[in-house]
Amino acid sequence: MAGSIADKVAIIGMGCTRFGERWDTGLEDLLVEAAYEAYEDAGIEPKDIEAYWFGTCFSISSLPMALALKTQFKPVTRIENLCGTGTDAFRNACYAVASGAYDMAMAIGVEKLKDSGFSGLDISDITYRPDGTAPDITAPAAFSFLAPAYFKKYGIDPKKGKEVLARIAWKNHKNGSLNPKAQYRKEVPMEQILKSPMIAAPLGVMDCSGICDGSAAAIIVRAEDAKKYRSDPVYVKGLAVSTGPEAGGLYPDYDFTTLRETYFAGQDAYRQAGIKNPRQEVSMAEVHDCFTPTELIIYEDLGFSERGKAWQDVLNGFFDLDGPLPVNPDGGLKSFGHPIGASGIRMLYEMYKQLQGKAGPRQIKNPKVGMTHNIGGMPWKAVTAVTIIGKELG
Repeated sequence: MAGSIADKVAIIGMGCTRFGERWDTGLEDLLVEAAYEAYEDAGIEPKDIEAYWFGTCFSISSLPMALALKTQFKPVTRIENLCGTGTDAFRNACYAVASGAYDMAMAIGVEKLKDSGFSGLDISDITYRPDGTAPDITAPAAFSFLAPAYFKKYGIDPKKGKEVLARIAWKNHKNGSLNPKAQYRKEVPMEQILKSPMIAAPLGVMDCSGICDGSAAAIIVRAEDAKKYRSDPVYVKGLAVSTGPEAGGLYPDYDFTTLRETYFAGQDAYRQAGIKNPRQEVSMAEVHDCFTPTELIIYEDLGFSERGKAWQDVLNGFFDLDGPLPVNPDGGLKSFGHPIGASGIRMLYEMYKQLQGKAGPRQIKNPKVGMTHNIGGMPWKAVTAVTIIGKELG
């Protein structure tokens, strides 16, 4: 298929650290932990990697990764693209291998946020406008607009809408309780979520994802070589990135019930993968639940739910671990945590393990196609990355 990455490259090894407040580890420790799990998983030696793509938001060069992994003068490219950083590192590594430039590459993402006291992205670059008209607004406040806009458009009582949002958080924490690498590994009752302290109305603290430390890594080879390394590689079907021209901020018809970049990235990824009906053809997904209303809107933008119907699917358990289309089976950003540069590859790690049948107590029955989704920025101005992978060629 012209313009498609489908079945050209495969993942043969992945690694992921435990996410959380890793006061006992430095950036280098996290990189080594993720990389060496990936090496072992693929059955290779570090010397076999020919090039690296390094995703992180808080480094001005590739040197921290090269120093940590002792890459011995091999090329290391540092990638940063907001919350899509890890996914974009993976995307670039895949293209490099597909082109024939390298036989084997690693994409690795990392962030060490807790020691810095950092509590969220510095959004000055996201909101910047040279004419000085950018809003001075926090990320929770920006994404809080999605909830009342959605409730009003589709005639949902705000109290019922708040229950829908709480159900999303409840689901993700329930999934995360089954994941030994998640930042938060306990179920949280609906009543506690509904009563959580307000951050940006109607969002409470339990509607917001966690900030933490962590790293994740993936090893990529050409698809025809994958079976040389393992019997159960996972094949890349689609890679898409959509970067918006502030369509929401500049156009008066924007109503805060869609994330346009998510829609366009999803459509491109589906085209590459040959997917016509994502609600039926996608087995499972990891989406960017930075805030609970974001996940609600994503369901509709990615075609998992009809417009105005996602809230009903949430309440009916459609996206639960045992539902028809499980979303965030590892706990998502909400429970697994969000070390920005690592999150996209962490999502792939879950899809990879699920497709291999190695996800333990949260294993989904016979998945065939998995999707990951990241969004960085604001609802009206963002970059979105979507990756589709599958367990079989063709």
